[in-house]
Amino acid sequence: MPRPVWSGAISFGLVTIPIKVVAATEDHSIRFHQYHLEDMGRIRTRKVCEIEDREVGQDEIGKGYEVSKDTLVAVSDEELREIPLPTAKAIEIAAFVPYESIDPIRIREGYYLEPDGGVAAKPYTLLRKALERNAKAAVAKFAWHGRERLGLLRIRDNAIVLHAMRWPDEIRSPESLAPKDVDIDDGEIDQAVQLIDSMTREEGIEGAEWAADRYTEALEDVIHAKAEGRKPPRAETEEASSGEVVDLMAALEQSVRRARRTRGETEGESGGDADVHELKPKRSGAARKRTAASKSTQSKSSQSKSTAKSAASKSSPRKSTAKSTAKKSASEKAATKKSAAAKSTTAKKSAATKSSARTTSARTSSAKKSPAKKAASGGQRRSA
Repeated sequence: MPRPVWSGAISFGLVTIPIKVVAATEDHSIRFHQYHLEDMGRIRTRKVCEIEDREVGQDEIGKGYEVSKDTLVAVSDEELREIPLPTAKAIEIAAFVPYESIDPIRIREGYYLEPDGGVAAKPYTLLRKALERNAKAAVAKFAWHGRERLGLLRIRDNAIVLHAMRWPDEIRSPESLAPKDVDIDDGEIDQAVQLIDSMTREEGIEGAEWAADRYTEALEDVIHAKAEGRKPPRAETEEASSGEVVDLMAALEQSVRRARRTRGETEGESGGDADVHELKPKRSGAARKRTAASKSTQSKSSQSKSTAKSAASKSSPRKSTAKSTAKKSASEKAATKKSAAAKSTTAKKSAATKSSARTTSARTSSAKKSPAKKAASGGQRRSA
């Protein structure tokens, strides 16, 4: 870790947490020196006193504020350290707010807050765990680099991070920059949303191929090539545009297709894992009409056959038959005939059973009447 840039304390209610402020970021930009083109001599900036016309050292330089052209007020570092302001020596937490309530344009550079000494370990951990459980951001005030600032405290891994923030009056209004009213239809908006969806990366920035400083890498290649006496690489020339006005919808559709190809998706996929179905070739209108007519004729023929079979079997409850199709197999037809024959046999057996029952009943009745007639005849004879 680099050396601390500031030391003080976090003021959290009545709790004071000694901390050191350490830079959380580092700059990897390649820096150039200025030199004299004629003899390659270094160009240096020197601090010169305009009255004595000589270079002065850092220990001879102080701070001052120009009140007027001829009046300068000097302010020493000790006077700055003794400013009667609570935030001059502490990061004072003022409130806790939701993260979404903070406009990112107000957030500036970030710093890690390191606990200063063993005594600060417990209150530092207490504040960190409280922020994690509450899921809120702490807004603080602190004086630094000659002015009082707003700060945002949040958690990153197991450390507390301090972000310097801009004051509201430091944010310019974008009202004058907004374009005038432009007619955009819903189709163009839907296509733009589809492009956003096709370019969405749910896993975030980390690990993305494009999340690298290609400019610095290319600049290093140029420097190494020239240092070795080689010709530096040059950018490939791209074909110049024809200057034609491109349709916005066509450009969006092409962008969506390009984004999907980049993500390895095939045409028709909307993102993520999708089922791919084989599309059957479309038939012509005449073929569709011939197929429909054939199906209609076969359906009518099947219905007439079913009606004839139903009448022959004389079954009282009529069952609705399923719609016949032209692709019915021979085995299904045979099964239908067997079923009809079985119904007919059952009906005949039922009729025969009923007929036999009537005959038996008639014979029984005749048998009962015959003795009665004989008895009556015998009585008449005895009376005579």
